[in-house]
Amino acid sequence: MSTMKASEFMIPLDAYPHVPYWFSIRQAVAIMEKAEGGPDGHSRFTGAHCVLVFNESYKLLGIVRCSDILRGLQPVSCAGEQAPAPIAGDRRLQETSSSDGLRRELGIQAERPISEVMNPIQSTVDHEEHLLQVMSRMLEQNTSMLPVLRDGMVIGVVRSVEVFHEIASLIL
Repeated sequence: MSTMKASEFMIPLDAYPHVPYWFSIRQAVAIMEKAEGGPDGHSRFTGAHCVLVFNESYKLLGIVRCSDILRGLQPVSCAGEQAPAPIAGDRRLQETSSSDGLRRELGIQAERPISEVMNPIQSTVDHEEHLLQVMSRMLEQNTSMLPVLRDGMVIGVVRSVEVFHEIASLIL
């Protein structure tokens, strides 16, 4: 019978999207798009909604969610600041409405380093932590994914879907 430690229901790091901080947004998107099926073939894994970012020593630096990438792909104004999202009637929207214009604009932004849109990790769990501790940490931090550590090194991630699956197996 399982003791329900985080290491028993996590996704191993080698099966979860992760990149070095110098990768471009484009490279991170490509890795996220390839992340299908999950390590155990469960259909509940429907691709990655975030990617972990590491340094040269495999120290965890941060996380990038899909929304961070979308924000990072917004056009940059002439002043070099991130432009607000285009609205109807906006000239930039009209200029990028063709697929060529849109592809060109997104292509420029996609070459930025992923570290520019990365967020710091707010919380982690130890591989020995119990299911209820993991669930509690997720609720406290209002997050749906936590890196799992062993001896200070990331060995995987636990997402709320894995926690939910474990809880469901206990009550059904």
